[in-house]
Amino acid sequence: MIAVGEKIPDVPLTTVDASGATESVRSGELFGSGRSVLFGVPAAFSPTCSDAHLPGFVAKADEITGKGVDRIVCVSVNDPFVMGAWAKDQQVHGVTMLADGSALFAKAMGTDMDGTDFGLGIRSQRYAALIEDGTLTWIDVEDAPPDHEKSTAEVVLSHL
Repeated sequence: MIAVGEKIPDVPLTTVDASGATESVRSGELFGSGRSVLFGVPAAFSPTCSDAHLPGFVAKADEITGKGVDRIVCVSVNDPFVMGAWAKDQQVHGVTMLADGSALFAKAMGTDMDGTDFGLGIRSQRYAALIEDGTLTWIDVEDAPPDHEKSTAEVVLSHL
């Protein structure tokens, strides 16, 4: 897994807004400058992701950016259309939704997991991270889904 002090991998991804508009982006460019909060989730629309994880960051977005964070990014191994529908369903604001359709980012970060036993295939582990000018400065990964204690918006705020 990526370690504190290492550069974020540079792979192609897709950003999605609540209207479903998509834009190709490279992770190295997205996270290359400024201060970012990144959180990974195993699956859009799953109970923990939809009921607690994403809503916590949406609710705390202003507080997080008020601490000098330039962007808050949610990444999931889903296609951009699912991420757009999820953003719309969750009324996302203040959080960039990032589709990692082929798990390239999750694999490059070393945060991928095999959810085949749950019918999910390769997915991202649940985690939260801080990135400054493209370099990882903090990361914490949940022990197993559906755990949601180490990667909450409140925990991230305590590290800012």
